[in-house]
Amino acid sequence: MPTLHQPDLCVIGAGSGGLSVAAAAAQLGASVVLVEKGKMGGDCLNYGCVPSKALIAAAKQAHLMNHGEKFGIANRKAQVDYQQVHDHIQGVIAAIAPNDSVERFTGLGVTVIEAAGEFRDRETVIAGDNEIKARRFIVATGSSAGIPPIDGLMNVPYLTNETIFDETKLPARLIVLGGGPIGIELAQAHQRLGSKVTVLEMFAPLAKDDPELTRVVLDQVLEDGVEIRAGVKVVDVRSGRSGVDVKIETDDGSETVSGSHILVAAGRIPNVEGLNLEAAGINYSRRGIEVDKGLRTSNKKVYAIGDVAGGFQFTHVANYHAGIVIRNALFRLPAKVNNDIIPWVTFTDPELSNVGMNEEQARERYGKISVMRWQYAENDRAQAERKTEGAIKVICSRKGKILGAAIVGPNAGELIQPWALAISSGLKIKAMTDMIVPYPTWGEVNKRVSYGYFATSLQSPWLRRAIRFLAKFG
Repeated sequence: MPTLHQPDLCVIGAGSGGLSVAAAAAQLGASVVLVEKGKMGGDCLNYGCVPSKALIAAAKQAHLMNHGEKFGIANRKAQVDYQQVHDHIQGVIAAIAPNDSVERFTGLGVTVIEAAGEFRDRETVIAGDNEIKARRFIVATGSSAGIPPIDGLMNVPYLTNETIFDETKLPARLIVLGGGPIGIELAQAHQRLGSKVTVLEMFAPLAKDDPELTRVVLDQVLEDGVEIRAGVKVVDVRSGRSGVDVKIETDDGSETVSGSHILVAAGRIPNVEGLNLEAAGINYSRRGIEVDKGLRTSNKKVYAIGDVAGGFQFTHVANYHAGIVIRNALFRLPAKVNNDIIPWVTFTDPELSNVGMNEEQARERYGKISVMRWQYAENDRAQAERKTEGAIKVICSRKGKILGAAIVGPNAGELIQPWALAISSGLKIKAMTDMIVPYPTWGEVNKRVSYGYFATSLQSPWLRRAIRFLAKFG
């Protein structure tokens, strides 16, 4: 006989979103069952955000050692021991893992079931020898690397984000399929650590970001030595003398690119397989589980959060979704997702960050808008640290409401945060000009760009006449 559980919430998936729901609900006094078939912490801890940022940090350190001359310090070619880089990555994962462990969540009062979960019907999940009839279910199974249907790809040992961090030897010649954020981040990091990297992208690299700012990132990636082949179609993959041969088609014909390893970074696929969603009456597609603004599925007892719900595929979005679901499922509050307030960062060097609407979206919704820009070269801290390649771009409505911001440059992921707060709080640009910023800091770019909104009004003939009139009174 299976063990019967009847909790307030059953969470399927112990990634960032599922863990956030489970922890919050348990601390609020709800009974929670957490089902996970793989590693606690999910993709972010084990295969994504954490190991990739650890790798990027190692690559940045190597790059700094190779480029000290601008400070009067002799360059020293970094001697990379990739086994130790691997150990560094695994050490970072191990340091964070206790926060996501079975022991921690059991201590919070969560019942953790380490087995695959699937729906038996609209009100029941089966996981191993356990039958779970919860008041509400939350599907938080995340996503996996999408494998494109390329001839021969399945016949060679390709890498994805789930396997590349297990490598203990640096790939000599790495071919990256995909020029999105994951592909470009890992390409630059491996190049800086000593690989020769080629990126193959069918369209434009970093195509979802503002091309005005992505150009700064791509220029640096190219300067680092990465070869980016954009507008090419990969038609065939075969084992080759050096490891793998990739046949591509370009406007000039076909050619072969050879490498020792191939990394597939061609998008992500929501993890819906094996859940038996049909039995639960849950609608889904290749893009993920269909949800409403409150993240509820077509089965009113079931919610879906994070990557599996489609849309933005970021850890912080899964955590944001977790808060929405807690309010809806436990407190019956009408909380809804607002994608206009979600920031995101591409962790290249320099970083690229965004929040809110881009210029095209803002014009479509608001018509006439104000677009302000400021260059890092005008920032004294940037000059002191010799990191002047970068810019900030901010978009406002005619009445000064902040609609969106994008930043490229050092610390862009940190500098975007005041704009995320401003947009989520509905602030106007005057709030940024009124802010007092310590000098000299990178944060001054946020204040200086804000003055651009008022520059046009300062050129107004009416305002100039008013100033001259007031001057007559001393």
